[in-house]
Amino acid sequence: MIDLQNSHIIIFLAGIAFFLYGSSMASQSLEKLMAQRITLLMNKLSKSSLLSIGVGVGLTTILQSSGAVTTMLVGLGSARVIQLPQVMGVIIGTAIGSTLTVQLISFDLSTYALPLFILGFGGFFFTSKPGFKNLSTVIMGFAMIFLGLKMISISSHYFAQLEILAEFFRTLKENSAYSFFASMVFCAFVHSSAITIGLAMSLCSAGVISTHDAIIWVYGANIGTTSTALYTAAGSNYIGKQVAWAHFFYKALSVIIFYPLTTYFIDFVTQFQSTTSRLIANAHFFFNIGSAIVFYPFISKGSQLIQKMFPKGLQEEFGTEYLAMNNYENTALAVSYAQREIMRTADIVVSMLKDSVVLFEQEDPVLVQSIKDRDNQVDFLYRETKMFLLNQANSNTAVVNQNVMNMIMFISDLERAADSIDINIRTLAIKKHALKLYFSDEGWGEIKQMHAQVVKVASMGINAYDNPAMCESAIQLKRELAKIELHLRENHISRLNKGMRDSINTSSIHLDLLSEYRRIASLLCNHAYSTIKGVGKERDQKEDLS
Repeated sequence: MIDLQNSHIIIFLAGIAFFLYGSSMASQSLEKLMAQRITLLMNKLSKSSLLSIGVGVGLTTILQSSGAVTTMLVGLGSARVIQLPQVMGVIIGTAIGSTLTVQLISFDLSTYALPLFILGFGGFFFTSKPGFKNLSTVIMGFAMIFLGLKMISISSHYFAQLEILAEFFRTLKENSAYSFFASMVFCAFVHSSAITIGLAMSLCSAGVISTHDAIIWVYGANIGTTSTALYTAAGSNYIGKQVAWAHFFYKALSVIIFYPLTTYFIDFVTQFQSTTSRLIANAHFFFNIGSAIVFYPFISKGSQLIQKMFPKGLQEEFGTEYLAMNNYENTALAVSYAQREIMRTADIVVSMLKDSVVLFEQEDPVLVQSIKDRDNQVDFLYRETKMFLLNQANSNTAVVNQNVMNMIMFISDLERAADSIDINIRTLAIKKHALKLYFSDEGWGEIKQMHAQVVKVASMGINAYDNPAMCESAIQLKRELAKIELHLRENHISRLNKGMRDSINTSSIHLDLLSEYRRIASLLCNHAYSTIKGVGKERDQKEDLS
């Protein structure tokens, strides 16, 4: 190890800094490398408890932190993307996944730290491919972890000789509760159970603390790692609180079960001992495996109990369900969830469209207010989704930017369609009832015919957004709607020429309603034209290349 003539306290703090920064670097780069796999893992949450545990192990392996995964779940819960029963298994899996990092750092790999860093830096410096750059960053991150742990270990041997610290650790030995709370607070401060347990390994190897104290540190670290999620959940909704507190209670109950059995537990893990560090790493591993075995049969009951402790509030405000990604900023996943929010917005618009014709049947203040409320919801989702997508576009490639801009244009058309229903069609209905006007039987039948065709076009246009192959069908339906509207206008004018009183009285409302319905259909099919144009352009480019 290189001695740069620094004090041991500087080496100790630098070791912690290297460890934390290396862990963060490896985590972020692994996340970028595994973006698609993360999406697949998240999609499997509701399949089975065993699969959800596997998802938890996989996510923790990728993100290098059980606290980060749980915080991400709190964010997804706040966005109403997941429910607690889906992620109870994931919480157990994160605990198991955290043992993999601890197992890795229990081996003395500091000899390979500098060669690994040189290898990673060389790959990062000389390649331009994002995949290789991310892989190189992962290698540099792990090299910094190994280097930081060695620096902590070296300084720990020095601290063992200081009388002041020796007295402090003697106090911890005499009262296990002090060791427990010290490790818990330290873990909460550094946001890493791995570095807390790594420090316990170094202190135990240096003889500063006993094996028993080191196991107590393992217990404290497992509870301390829940602090980040609890802090995040403080301003969250009921689902976010359920996830965070489920994580806390799982860890706390695990410690309560193991704590009285610590002596027997140490005797058990000693059978697998090769070094002090390996003993502590194995203790952490068996602690989490044992906890998973004990609590696995009670996943369903546990989730029900937590849901009763943190029930849904009486007034749950309307909000985005898929955009609370502040704790998990991955472009592929973020855009995927934005797509889901857009389709949720589309569902609201379609519901408004279907109810719009009912406004003209009879005066219904409740339905009128419902249409207005849903328009406000669409306005809110449009604003939030647009800002979310623009933030993504500002930090990504031109290809991603084009995709994001197409999404913004589509949700903008959805918002304009909702405004048309709320401002124009709702106003026409209010006017009809205020003037006590009635459509002729023929006219009302034609309006219902136009409405049914518009709903059909709208549904096809929205489905075509996720399926470009349907764009031609959506455009064809819209063209047929234009012909139907022209035919219905001619019929109405014919009735006017015949002097039919009801048709004369409702003429402006009738014709304006036909125009609004046609406009809504056009708005919801706008994206189909650009999609077909883009597909044709891509086809031409492929032909040019061939």
